[in-house]
Amino acid sequence: MVAGKRVLVTGAAGFIGSHLVETLVQRDATVTAMVRYNSSSSIGNLGFLPDPIRAKLTVISGNIEDSDFVYRAIEGHDIVLHLAALIAIPYSYVAPRSYLRTNVEGTLNVLEAARRLGTGRVVHTSTSEVYGTALRTPIDEEHPLQGQSPYSASKIGADKIAESYFRSFETPVVVLRPFNTFGPRQSGRAFIPTIISQALDRDAIHLGSLTPQRDMTFVSDTVDGFIRAATIAGIEGETINLGTGETYSIGDFASRILRLMGMEKPIVHDASRDRPNKSEVMKLVSDNSKAARLLGWRPSTTLDDGLRQAIEFISANRHLYAPNSYTV
Repeated sequence: MVAGKRVLVTGAAGFIGSHLVETLVQRDATVTAMVRYNSSSSIGNLGFLPDPIRAKLTVISGNIEDSDFVYRAIEGHDIVLHLAALIAIPYSYVAPRSYLRTNVEGTLNVLEAARRLGTGRVVHTSTSEVYGTALRTPIDEEHPLQGQSPYSASKIGADKIAESYFRSFETPVVVLRPFNTFGPRQSGRAFIPTIISQALDRDAIHLGSLTPQRDMTFVSDTVDGFIRAATIAGIEGETINLGTGETYSIGDFASRILRLMGMEKPIVHDASRDRPNKSEVMKLVSDNSKAARLLGWRPSTTLDDGLRQAIEFISANRHLYAPNSYTV
């Protein structure tokens, strides 16, 4: 139960973070939403929250790379849900040092503050990208880690920092490893919003490689996994996958979305959107049995139902997307 708990969410303005904040408030947690400081005072996706939810939030602005700020932010909280990260894989080819500073050093700042303050639980957000292309399927938590992009390498580093803090200092950290999450509020950097926004505004769907396979979880199911990881006793030190156990190719998703939208449009391979050959992760499919065993977690939203909700959101917010350009 999170009711009555004081919860800090880092990366709260993001796609998953905003949904997590919303659900925590609905479940009567006392929530502090940490967003990255910016000159326009933007709160990102928190702006989509209903006014009664936002009225119950404390929003703070800062930088996860500032250890003093992070310490002050965590002080007085029972639970930290750490989602702040740079996540766009294409941009990690352009600015890899930024990923180390935000994803590794930022995670270190969270863990060190939690250690010093005696925080009751830290949930650190990993990613299925740390596995790289599957060497065996389904992918369980013992699968080797492979840094196939600067982004994935930075997340491997962050995961290992979390592991080290549990082993060295008994910091009560749980590492959650979501496979790809999708749903309303997701940015145009992700391939599902890319497909939907192009279907709405272009004559053809332009994508990178169509053959990579992804295991997609709807955002409400991912949020449920976070809340379980934050509150279930005796799972400190564990790394836990969140995924459906099913995988489809990017091309399959494009065809499926067009069908749900009642459209027929050509799907075009645009080589300028491809990852470097050895960097592309060709297949991700989760073994979610550990999540079922430790968290009692299983996804409940079907792929088509989730896609319909994503289509509805993007159709109502077309101004947020730039379908004619490649967003990194």
